[in-house]
Amino acid sequence: MMAAIREAVRHIQTRVQRRPAVAVVLGSGLGAFADELAERVDIPYAEIPGWPGSTAVGHAGKLAIGRLGGLDVAVMAGRAHLYEGYSPAQVTYGVRVLQALGVRSIVFTNAAGGINRALGRGGLVLISDHLNLQGSNPLVGPNADELGPRFPDMSEAYAPAYRETAKQVAAELGIAVTEGVYAAVLGPSYETPAEIRYLRTIGADVVGMSTVPEVIVANHMSMKVLGISCVTNMAAGILPQKINHEEVLETGAMVRDTLVRYLKSLLPRLEAQS
Repeated sequence: MMAAIREAVRHIQTRVQRRPAVAVVLGSGLGAFADELAERVDIPYAEIPGWPGSTAVGHAGKLAIGRLGGLDVAVMAGRAHLYEGYSPAQVTYGVRVLQALGVRSIVFTNAAGGINRALGRGGLVLISDHLNLQGSNPLVGPNADELGPRFPDMSEAYAPAYRETAKQVAAELGIAVTEGVYAAVLGPSYETPAEIRYLRTIGADVVGMSTVPEVIVANHMSMKVLGISCVTNMAAGILPQKINHEEVLETGAMVRDTLVRYLKSLLPRLEAQS
């Protein structure tokens, strides 16, 4: 794996000379933020050695590196998912490469279903913790000791200081955010109403099909993590209607400007803490 990561880094460095210390991973329908980068270089995932492509609708499938004010930023516009048939190692490969490029702080965004009845469509939730219900862990197998420990601590998987900063920035901008627990399931089918009742019982506020493998790997490599879920739909059984991916993308477009404004103010503050 290390050889593949080094090859990917070499390829990226032939395309762009910037050395970002902060990165953002954009979820379904949330890719607009990449367009905010100045002097941007876009590298399709297909061009990067070992990098899996994004097949999910709403995922652009490119790495964008550029400037945000005075800050060098890397943006993954789209991600790979386990439900696409990728292995946990493939799903987390981009995070490994970003760390090797010099990224130390990473913000994961995702589209999520709302389980907590207090949440509404289009709401932003700062992830305080997660439930890994995907039946896999990206650290299974021989440990890469040069990357991190065999048994990494996950008690503060989502950096508390970053969440506090995120709440402060949201208050300054007048953006409503809450905190909650993210449950990761395998997908690609949406959850049943019975599964949602179960998830609520065990403490989940939102549910999705991504993010957790990447967060585990980021923590393995001592990266500081912030997670933001966009509630793109209410989960099964909460409202008397069926769920479809078009609704997810529609809500992503609805909150796009808010999320872009939020990230533009938030990232420099996180970088200052790293």
